[in-house]
Amino acid sequence: MNSVRFALPLAALALAGCAGDGDLDVSSGVGFTATRTGCPTVAVAEGTGDITLFYSGANQTADSVDVVANITKVRSSCNAAGEKIYSAADFEVQARRASASGARSVTLPYFSTVVQGGTAVVAKRIGQVTLNFADGQERASAPAKAASYIDPASAALPPEIVQKITKKRKGGDADAALDPMADPEVRAAIQRASFELLIGFQLTEDQLRYNVTR
Repeated sequence: MNSVRFALPLAALALAGCAGDGDLDVSSGVGFTATRTGCPTVAVAEGTGDITLFYSGANQTADSVDVVANITKVRSSCNAAGEKIYSAADFEVQARRASASGARSVTLPYFSTVVQGGTAVVAKRIGQVTLNFADGQERASAPAKAASYIDPASAALPPEIVQKITKKRKGGDADAALDPMADPEVRAAIQRASFELLIGFQLTEDQLRYNVTR
């Protein structure tokens, strides 16, 4: 997908979700220049970045915890040059068990979800990661990966929106001080064309409730 270079006021960069290098654009006088590639933002979904396993049949109390694991060291990569935008998230799962006695393997499910416009789930995949505890070892870690493909057309802004954002404004013009991001139409278009790749543990209802209420 071809990159589109925006000249945006500094405050608009976070709202636009632009990815890439930013540098001061002193010639246009309208702020900072950033490159929007269509690559999704990669993050751990709220409330799903850790998982707690309890001993079988036990209540969800501190003295009944068997294994605790969390997602960490998330690293993202993206290729927007092909027919589809390819985004990947490499991460590590670190775990600690209550009893270090005996060798043991624990397999945990995780998900990756592609969300468009902040609300619409367009794809979801389930994966698994296995942690191997050696005898006498309380901690273990393992690498995992999630990936997604995104339609470049869905991540592209309409030409009329690009024109509004990149329009050159000179001092003295009636719209020189206007922030294009203040235009509801522009904001809505950028929102619709923005994607997220969210990862997290595939929790049961009880596990999710525990994470939320503990």
